[in-house]
Amino acid sequence: RLVVPPALLPVFNVLGKVMPSALYQRTLFIGSPCSDEGRVGMVQGVDKLAVLRCVNQGLLEKSREIKAPMRVWKDFPAEYDVELSAITKEAKLFRLVSFPGTEVKIGNSLETYLASLKSSRRNKLKKKLKQAANAPVNVEIVQQPNTEVMDELFALFWQTYEKGTTKFERLNRSFFDLISAHPHAYYVVLRSHENGKVLAFMLCFALGKHVINKFIGIDYTQPKEWFLYFRLWEAAVEWSASIGAESIQSGQTGYAPKIELGHDMVPLTNYCTHNNPIVLWVFATVAKTINWETLDEDLKEYVKAYPELSPRKT
Repeated sequence: RLVVPPALLPVFNVLGKVMPSALYQRTLFIGSPCSDEGRVGMVQGVDKLAVLRCVNQGLLEKSREIKAPMRVWKDFPAEYDVELSAITKEAKLFRLVSFPGTEVKIGNSLETYLASLKSSRRNKLKKKLKQAANAPVNVEIVQQPNTEVMDELFALFWQTYEKGTTKFERLNRSFFDLISAHPHAYYVVLRSHENGKVLAFMLCFALGKHVINKFIGIDYTQPKEWFLYFRLWEAAVEWSASIGAESIQSGQTGYAPKIELGHDMVPLTNYCTHNNPIVLWVFATVAKTINWETLDEDLKEYVKAYPELSPRKT
């Protein structure tokens, strides 16, 4: 239901009554577990195609062991296209256009970032940031938060997750406890002047000149005129620039504000297969009808404005 065009959902619902695997199947993924770019770690100088063939064979063997009929190379960027296209022909995979990633160059300061935006976007953002500056909040950068703070952070994450229209993995509190112990994990936090309550956060990973903006949480009961999302973004850009980062990757979904903030769309592709030849044929046929326009309304508007940036259809 995340990817099938709405017009075809009734067909799949009927098909699912006869063949439940058309809607639900045990699936083994290669790639990021949290809706982000898929990667395979390799040392320099190795034969990339040979490595990915070995991984694909391991994926097949593991899927047999755990009885997972569906196998997916999830959300891989364009740099893998040549090798995965070769494997597609060998292993009966089909391509499926995925939700794109998002990335924005910030230069070395908030001012540099703002100057890089189109004038229309820059003026709108400056207006919102001016209003957001009146929000009675303090900015904190937190690592390895204690239990009390983590309770607040997770509650805000859950509030944001429940509000979202497109949902991927259902992450729990234990995930955040574990990931927060990582030395590259940082929380950009907005706290209330009045009572110190956490009002918004962004979980980021600092990786040299690149920051990954992974998850956010916002208290939507606060006044809209505080523009907490944009105040949080401003704080994240300032912090990222202060540690030497030059770009921020902001992941998938929630495209409207990201486009407004100047993010570029990063095409990502899934490479999939299924043990059942009938299900495989159905999925591969439907995959040819899926593109950014069918995946998300905000992306549909984006493609209208920038048709040349739409990924090629499968």
